[in-house]
Amino acid sequence: MSDWERSSTARVIAPARPRKLAKVPFVELADGRLQGVVSSGSDIGRVYVSSVAAGTYTFACSTNNNRPCGGARGSFCNHIRALINEAVLQYGAERVARYLRAEPSDGEPSAQTITDGMSAARPPQGDTKAAAPVFSRFLRHLAYLELTPTTAPLPEMQWFPPTRAVA
Repeated sequence: MSDWERSSTARVIAPARPRKLAKVPFVELADGRLQGVVSSGSDIGRVYVSSVAAGTYTFACSTNNNRPCGGARGSFCNHIRALINEAVLQYGAERVARYLRAEPSDGEPSAQTITDGMSAARPPQGDTKAAAPVFSRFLRHLAYLELTPTTAPLPEMQWFPPTRAVA
């Protein structure tokens, strides 16, 4: 059994650069996709759940209550472009490009070259079935932010017994 399998803690990687959370409050590289929550530019009460699949660059964008994005018709909308920009700030351009399998043509990856490379592949628009789990994780993330700071363990975060292996 490897070290990480014996441990009940996960390594936290610091952001590549600090980012503002107003436009894209949640971004993650998970489930074979770059996915996250993007605030609407026109309505303060509306958010979009956007995603881009690794390798195929299939994209999806819809509101949190599953209404389609008006800008995602045949190409990346502004929400997906903002998501890619924030992912590069959060994880670094090299890591995002490697995860999405997006090889920039001019060598050094950046948010612009990653977006341009994926757009040039003319990716198809996918379904929005991933929106619900992504939005649910975002809401769970917000719930943790509302907790008072403490060094005591959170009961719901203790998945493994502290001293003995379960038989």
